[in-house]
Formats: sequence, structure tokens, C-alpha cells
Amino acid sequence: MKTILIIEDEPEMRRNLATILRLEGFRPLTAAHGREGVALALAERPDVILCDVMMPELDGYGVLGALRADSVTEATPFIFLTAKGEKPDIRAGMNLGADDYLTKPVAKADLLAAIHSRLKRAGQSGGGGFEPDFDSPLPLEKAFGLTPRVAETLLWLAQGKTNGDIATILGISEATVKKHVLDIFVALGVETRTAACLQALEVLAGQRRK
Repeated sequence: MKTILIIEDEPEMRRNLATILRLEGFRPLTAAHGREGVALALAERPDVILCDVMMPELDGYGVLGALRADSVTEATPFIFLTAKGEKPDIRAGMNLGADDYLTKPVAKADLLAAIHSRLKRAGQSGGGGFEPDFDSPLPLEKAFGLTPRVAETLLWLAQGKTNGDIATILGISEATVKKHVLDIFVALGVETRTAACLQALEVLAGQRRK
């Protein structure tokens, strides 16, 4: 049974998330603020961490920084839970090493999809198989002759992000993302997002093997 740690200061949200996860066969753990969450993560070593951004004691960025700095939790999949008004701050969190974000109130389907995606990716990275390295867009920039921002767009595209997601993460308009995607198609000689993603994943997996 996979363990999911929920770090959320709103009691009702915390209870709802725990109930959903329990009914889906997960073992939920809950923390009411950041410091409690860090302590639980280090003690329990959860498989995935869901963490609010704005909290007393220690905010989500502080939690993420503390966990990424500890060898016990440095690779634990970490998903931010954010209010819509916090979305412009998401890029800072992603740059700190967050794996994904979900906007509150969280739809059950989105929550489960994000968790299963991160569990699957964590399983792949532990199994020695096809392991893309999403740490930097630089290999894509070099391999395809892309500008830094277009390479960043392709990096997130390869992780299954929508144009809207990428716009939020990079702090640009969705129209600009669409232009970057077209630039990617031209540079890679492809006509679909799937084809672009496959080429990107091959480059990123090759980077991991080096």
C-alpha cells in the first residue's frame, strides 16, 4: 500500500483528501502545517507528498526546500496544492524541485491522475529502464538548436503538461506557449505533440544514461 502525505492547514480540505485517498487504497498521512509535514516526511518516508503553498509555521516552498536538502526525501515525488491566486508563484516552486501542482479545489480525477503519474515515474527511475532526466532543458536546447525558452517549453511538454500549465509554470501567455510549440514542431520536423514528446524523451533518457 502506497503512503501519501498530505500537508494542508485547512482541516476540511485535509479530511477530504485523506478520505479520497483512503477509498482508493492508499495510506494517507496528514500534517496541519509545514514543520509537522517535514517531520512526518522524514519519519515515514511517504511515496508521494501533497503540500499546500500558503501555510503557517513553514510554507510550501520552505517544506520543499527542507525535503530536497535531505537525502531521505530528496527524490520523493512532491506535488503542490495551490489556490488559483497563487499560480504566478508556481514557477518558483517548480524550480525548487516540485514535480507537479494541482489547483484547489482539487478534482478527484486530477488528484488521482497526478499521483499515479508520479508513482509510475518514480517506479521507472528505480527500475533501470527508460529514465528521462527532467532536471534541465539544456540537452534539448543543444540537441535541437532551440532557444532557452523554447527548450523549457519542450521540457514541460515532454512531462505531459498542457499549454495552460506551461504558461503558468513559465509565467508567459498561452498564446506565447502556442508559438513556442509551433517552433518546436518546425525544429524537430514533426506535426504532433506526441511526436515531439517522443523525440524529447529520447534525448532526455540519453542524458540520464551518460
